[in-house]
Amino acid sequence: MENRASSVSSLVSQIKQSLEGEFRGVSVVGEVSNLSYSGAGHYYFTLSDAQSSLSCCLFKMDAMRNPYMREVKNGDKIIASGSIGVYAKRGTFQLVAKRVTPFGTGDLKQQLEALKKRLRADGLFDMEAKKQLPRFPRRIGLITAHGSAAYHDFLNVTRRRSAWMDILLAPAFVQGDHAPESLRRALHNLIEYHLNAPENKKLDVIVLCRGGGSLEDLWAFNDEGLAFDLFNCPIPTVSAIGHEVDYSISDFVADKRCETPTAAAEVLTAAQVQLLTQMNSLRRSLKSKGDHLALRERRRLERVSPTQTLRKIDSRLHQYSRRLERCKIQGRLAEFTGLHDKTMRLEECSRSLNQFKGRIGELEKAVENQYALLKLLNPKNILGRGYSYVKSEDGRLVGSAQGYDELGGGTSLSIHFNDGERKVLKEK
Repeated sequence: MENRASSVSSLVSQIKQSLEGEFRGVSVVGEVSNLSYSGAGHYYFTLSDAQSSLSCCLFKMDAMRNPYMREVKNGDKIIASGSIGVYAKRGTFQLVAKRVTPFGTGDLKQQLEALKKRLRADGLFDMEAKKQLPRFPRRIGLITAHGSAAYHDFLNVTRRRSAWMDILLAPAFVQGDHAPESLRRALHNLIEYHLNAPENKKLDVIVLCRGGGSLEDLWAFNDEGLAFDLFNCPIPTVSAIGHEVDYSISDFVADKRCETPTAAAEVLTAAQVQLLTQMNSLRRSLKSKGDHLALRERRRLERVSPTQTLRKIDSRLHQYSRRLERCKIQGRLAEFTGLHDKTMRLEECSRSLNQFKGRIGELEKAVENQYALLKLLNPKNILGRGYSYVKSEDGRLVGSAQGYDELGGGTSLSIHFNDGERKVLKEK
């Protein structure tokens, strides 16, 4: 038997798993006693009836969503909703409350579901009846508590993201018994303003907004009369009530539901942000292209400007001056030494040519003497003394009788005299 016994931790762990898994989302009615408030912001109390009592706690974050808890006192009868939690170190359990409401008001969730069913049947939730929000709203009617966190959140976002949006506030109570009537009156005032305003002052959208809270805190936005007013509103409406997990009748009836007031402001300014982003991109592109064009034209003007032309002329004159300096002879004897040597050689050659003139004269006389001698030996000169010579028709000289005899009869011969030439025929 001892071997099968469980440890305390094991048994408590099993109980913890069983209780916490089984008792989730429970609601308990009881009378409050032993109410205490810790410095960390948590509430601790006991719920009891005639036969039993149950320890309960409401942690800080849940207490902030249940402002009614600040009004609770010992002896009050309340409804606490939450889950059972086991504190393993002590082996005790308690109700970890998430929502606290006064007893006797009825089940608000049941009322809400019944109203939703009725309004849905009347067509207030139909998507076909919802109006399209304008892409670029210029004038917004805002219904919320003046100076509230939701009011400031909405204004801060629109001022940061919008370039031209105007906000017209219709202040109203957003919590309490008088809140539904106040909200409806604010809506009617905005509609009346819209109908009587000039065209450039009319409203484009009406926004209902409030911060988060418990079901009781947001109950004013579940008013049936407000639902019908929103449905019949000639202006597109946006409901931004509570946090992401909070839903109200206004959310279902309005033309657009946003999770938070900040989200509503972002939705209404989204097109403006996109447009401003595109305009900034185009501005940067135009500036870049303009700078490039200006730089190109500036360089072009610099190339044709008188100053740049004068610089080019000055640079060209400087180049020519340097070339002229290189052409100067003064002080550059060493540089021209090679030319001087060539000049000296030319002078020597000239002297040599002059020496050859005398030699040429002597050679001319020798040639004349030889010419005279050749002239004496010229056959024509001999012909002048009465001689002649005979040539055959092929131009050969017939210089002997034997050569003459060898010629055939009828051969044509030419006889050359000093004063001419005659043709003859040999007879035989």
